[in-house]
Amino acid sequence: MDDTLAKLPRAFAGAAVLVLGDVMLDRFVYGAVDRISPEAPVAVIAVERETVMLGGAGNVARNVAALGGRAVLVGVIGDDEAGRTLAGLLDREPSLDSALIVDPTRRTTEKTRYISGSHQMLRADREDRGDADAAALLAAFKAHLREVDVVVLSDYAKGVLSPPVLRAAIAAANAAGKPVIVDPKSRDLARYDGATLIKPNRREAAEATGVTGSDDAAAAEAADAILAAAPNLAAALITRGGAGMTLAQRGQATVHLPATAVEVFDVSGAGDTVAATLALALARGASPLDAARLANLAAGLVVAKLGTDVVTADELLALSLGAHADPAQDKIADLDRALAVVAGWRARGLKVGFTNGCFDLLHPGHVSLLAQAKAACDRLIVALNTDASVQRLKGPTRPVQTEGARATVLASLSSADLVVLFDQQTPLDLIKAFRPDVLVKGADYTVETVVGSDVVLAYGGRVLLADLKAGQSTTNLIGRMNAKA
Repeated sequence: MDDTLAKLPRAFAGAAVLVLGDVMLDRFVYGAVDRISPEAPVAVIAVERETVMLGGAGNVARNVAALGGRAVLVGVIGDDEAGRTLAGLLDREPSLDSALIVDPTRRTTEKTRYISGSHQMLRADREDRGDADAAALLAAFKAHLREVDVVVLSDYAKGVLSPPVLRAAIAAANAAGKPVIVDPKSRDLARYDGATLIKPNRREAAEATGVTGSDDAAAAEAADAILAAAPNLAAALITRGGAGMTLAQRGQATVHLPATAVEVFDVSGAGDTVAATLALALARGASPLDAARLANLAAGLVVAKLGTDVVTADELLALSLGAHADPAQDKIADLDRALAVVAGWRARGLKVGFTNGCFDLLHPGHVSLLAQAKAACDRLIVALNTDASVQRLKGPTRPVQTEGARATVLASLSSADLVVLFDQQTPLDLIKAFRPDVLVKGADYTVETVVGSDVVLAYGGRVLLADLKAGQSTTNLIGRMNAKA
């Protein structure tokens, strides 16, 4: 990538984004389904745990904060338990300022997903779709407009971005010289006229314009139709999933940006990441094309191996510099990032496995163990002893390979989804931190002698003893090498 893109993530710190839109609480309820109700032909889910996350416009703001910027979030919540939970989540984000309006006549928008294994069984929504208090919203919006660099309007059609609010917010931002990015929901894209850039996905663009083709020509036609319907809109960026993005700017040639993800695990949250990246790039003076190119990279990161719905400025910088030409490097994480990755996995109901070792000279026994471990879960964490830890366990002549080399080799395997180094004598602290659903070691152990087995079994997890390949060990391999020397 050229140096222009690489400079942008470095400049995100200190950039401020005002996010106005529909804030919601995303709740995930996990459990096991093993029977049908005797009362009706429906599955019975035995609830095991729940998690909550910021959703809607709140997730856009969280993405801004994760990328190093500061977000100010304006929206509406109810005077209810969901609203208080949502406010509590916002309080935990140090770079996210809340300017939420509490309306006791409205319910906080809440989406509850019931998940068994990796399958979503049901989604239950609690919401009010009537227009929210326009005067209160605009007062909060205008109170913070001067302190920010750019505005994002995040529309989920829950009543915050009513026509009067849209018109007044866009007019105020234009008068203040602040770029406006719109993530639309309405089929009437002309209602967003006057914004700097609108970002519909392929389905939204098709519904708004009637252009239904999936190739570049159809995307260009749809983008042109959007600009024709909104004569004061400067640019339209259509996100097209695996086909990439299409950018149309008034008076310029349309540009098609190919998708950058090598592997796609989950597209949830990608649109919010794109909106946040566009906003921060424009805040730092990027052209719409450079902002779109950087947002395209961010989308490739968020749908790939990271397992979460946010990316960081460091990850985006590394990719823009070409440092991640080997996508396996994204799997190697410190504890903080690894915990964020695993939280993303759990939010989607994925079963998490854990195994550990020195993995000094990778041999077929290692490959077999990792394959068995991955077969028992959806995502596998491999905890790797640091060089110092290996020396304490194996003696001063080990490891043969450095921890960086060993981590790179492990991360290149499809069976390993995350590689985390640890310096302690055992991985017990990591096991307690990650709380894996499945703990895997070789069959040369018993369940009782596996470190952390008591912890995992106590909260309902499982311990798997993987079959070993006879005669396969790093010690034997080194011995045979030395005998031939």
